[in-house]
Amino acid sequence: MSGKLHLKTALKRYPHTAGIIDGKIGSPAVHLDCEEVEPIYKAFAPMARKQIYDVSEMAIVTYLQAKAYNKPLILLPTVVAARLQQKCLVCNTKFKKIDLSNVRGAKVGVRAYTQTTGMWVRAILAGTYGIPTSSINWVSFEEGHLAEYQDPAISTRMPPGRDMLEMLRAGEIDAAIFGNDLPDEAGIESVIPNPAAADEVWYKTNGFVPVNHVAVITRAAAEKNPEAVKEVYRMFKEGKKQAGAPKPGVKPDALPDGIDALRHPLEMILGYCEEQQLLPRKLTVDEIFADCLEFLGEEAH
Repeated sequence: MSGKLHLKTALKRYPHTAGIIDGKIGSPAVHLDCEEVEPIYKAFAPMARKQIYDVSEMAIVTYLQAKAYNKPLILLPTVVAARLQQKCLVCNTKFKKIDLSNVRGAKVGVRAYTQTTGMWVRAILAGTYGIPTSSINWVSFEEGHLAEYQDPAISTRMPPGRDMLEMLRAGEIDAAIFGNDLPDEAGIESVIPNPAAADEVWYKTNGFVPVNHVAVITRAAAEKNPEAVKEVYRMFKEGKKQAGAPKPGVKPDALPDGIDALRHPLEMILGYCEEQQLLPRKLTVDEIFADCLEFLGEEAH
């Protein structure tokens, strides 16, 4: 056993995290004992509720809820996963073609009302297409990652055992939001026409790729060894450098680091979360960044 500080870590394998997971990106002082959790969202609730890891990838909405409920987690200002979102809302044309003209009043499934991809799709529907969140009948299948949170009245929870894709296939819901599990099968089509072109317009208008996942460290781990926070943050940044150019079709600025790059996206996300009743209290970016500045100082920028 080395004299390094070992931090239990939950990560999904991406090109920019593979070096960390495999131990090729390391530190003289810190070792990340990585668990590859698949699907990675399974790590979010135990991390947010009980801090079972020292370091973890985490959905941005889960982190913001954890912050609002005063959980002892510190944001590391590094984007671990991001995605252009408009292809994620799909319908089953074998039963009914849902598009922007008739999505109001539709029954739309989402894994959990708090899911970050769901937050982004609702924000785009409202902000880009003028379709308010409250005009859709939301159907969820799982509780949120924070036990304290209760879904708003506009969302109905399905009983245990119901499956969103099966309900979409059977025509029991009109449309659904999927993330990495987006189905590729006959009849399943995007609600938003030409979503790739629509995403290009959104990207050019807003100047960033929608943030899905960030990284967090527990306050206990940070206070035990403050220098470890800098090392962990450095490793995430180094992973992106070693991964090199992103694959074709991925924006080169999709995974930014630093509070200066994250300020504008976070301001927008906080507004969306407030509009969608995702937070129990108002948060500001300065409150969020105060934690990482405490341990990273100027390196946080």
